[in-house]
Amino acid sequence: MLGCAPNVIDENKVIQKIDSLDMDIFSRKGEKIYNITSPNSIYDKVKLELNLKKTTITIFDDKIIKYIIKSDSSKLKDNNKVVELTGNVELRTLNKESDLLHGDNLIWIVDRSRFELFGNVKFENKNILLYSNKAILYKDNIIELFNLVRYIIKGENNENKYETNSENALYNINTEALIFRTKDARVRSLIYF
Repeated sequence: MLGCAPNVIDENKVIQKIDSLDMDIFSRKGEKIYNITSPNSIYDKVKLELNLKKTTITIFDDKIIKYIIKSDSSKLKDNNKVVELTGNVELRTLNKESDLLHGDNLIWIVDRSRFELFGNVKFENKNILLYSNKAILYKDNIIELFNLVRYIIKGENNENKYETNSENALYNINTEALIFRTKDARVRSLIYF
């Protein structure tokens, strides 16, 4: 005798709610890669995704905190190898300048240590402001900015002193060097007196 059971999925078995999540992710060698915290999260067992609200991610490099990222919400996907952050994304470096990178959305590819920001991207430290629509932060602290980059040097009283617009640019956080890239080799500059 054969029988069939209906394919009914109990929602409680598919989605698991987690209050006050504090999770560490380690490499295969046992080194801590990052820590992620959220006051409210949901784990989807079918999609194998962790959806978090008010996310804070602390990223480590050789046991030292390299970046802290905050956002309104985030998703951990692909066995914690891809992190998608949305809403008021803020990436802070922990150097003496306390550089700050803002954006609407960020995709972090963990294995490649690559951060892609989209929408209203702004990089800021005590000396400069950089605006763009898209940026990529690489492992070596170089930011590649795309689609009309606006570069502003701040004056002594935080006022705009010098402004340059370019099609694309590379900014090295460590050396504070900026390289402009354009297809037609034109860069517009504006100096304030």
